[in-house]
Amino acid sequence: MTDSRSGVTDEHSGAADTALLLPAPAKLNLMLHITGRRQGGYHELQTVFQFIDYADQLRFDLRDDDRIVRHAHGFHVDESDDIIMRAANALRDAYRASGIDTPGVAITLDKRLPMGAGLGGGSSDAATTLLALNHLWGGCLDIEQLADIGVKLGADVPVFVRGFAAFGEGVGEILTPVELAEAWYVVVVPPVHVSTGKVFEHPDLTRDCSAIKICDLLQTEWRNVCTEVVAAEYRPVSQAIEILGDLSGDAAGARMSGSGASVFTVCSDKQQAEQILKKVQANPVTADWTCFTARGLNRSPVHQRLGIEP
Repeated sequence: MTDSRSGVTDEHSGAADTALLLPAPAKLNLMLHITGRRQGGYHELQTVFQFIDYADQLRFDLRDDDRIVRHAHGFHVDESDDIIMRAANALRDAYRASGIDTPGVAITLDKRLPMGAGLGGGSSDAATTLLALNHLWGGCLDIEQLADIGVKLGADVPVFVRGFAAFGEGVGEILTPVELAEAWYVVVVPPVHVSTGKVFEHPDLTRDCSAIKICDLLQTEWRNVCTEVVAAEYRPVSQAIEILGDLSGDAAGARMSGSGASVFTVCSDKQQAEQILKKVQANPVTADWTCFTARGLNRSPVHQRLGIEP
């Protein structure tokens, strides 16, 4: 499947204060270094997050009762396992702990971001859910409180909650805003689901990168230390790196986002991105894979829609 649409729409849907239609944007990890390992198996990371204008869509409709229900298109995960439902219930629990009753909500997901691709789809869905329901329920929690809820759901959720491109440290939850070029990218997603847990448990994973100071970030060579492990375990990822790297106009070639499987390259402009995408689509190996162009974003479109100040 090939799709060059962004997935972001400017349309609000439904009556004021009773419904919202919002994107849940993807992210790219423009670099990923591991500087150590904590007790319990968690890793100390340094990474750079940037949003892109390719997204899931979520619609939120308030109900007359107190039930939270989910409808999904192109998504086959049980409600009990869905991070969207966990986010909604966690936010409701926080409101109830403060003595605030909340109405029910129907959440409708139009799933466009591939799962297990390193694009942060589930984390972004959870963050959009927290931001949307907090808005619909009266805005009683601030961004830091929402991020505190988010980090319990997943390490990548806080960056989507806070809504700015960032240098991430710790397990990814310590975030410092960064201003990056809002470049055009070509993104290729091989048809494999990469297990983040297995990648981070792999004995060959590099875990001793030298820590980078943020003042030196732009002078440091960016790489993703998960790439070698994932490419060795998943042949389609290796193929994507080879194919996109050969077509790339970027000196760094093709890079993997997060723990994979998505691979991206930086382009000089939209025209170059579209030209590279056509060549990817024409390649018999990648012709049926999910691939698209996207623009980098330093601010989340969710925050722009909701009028949340950076």
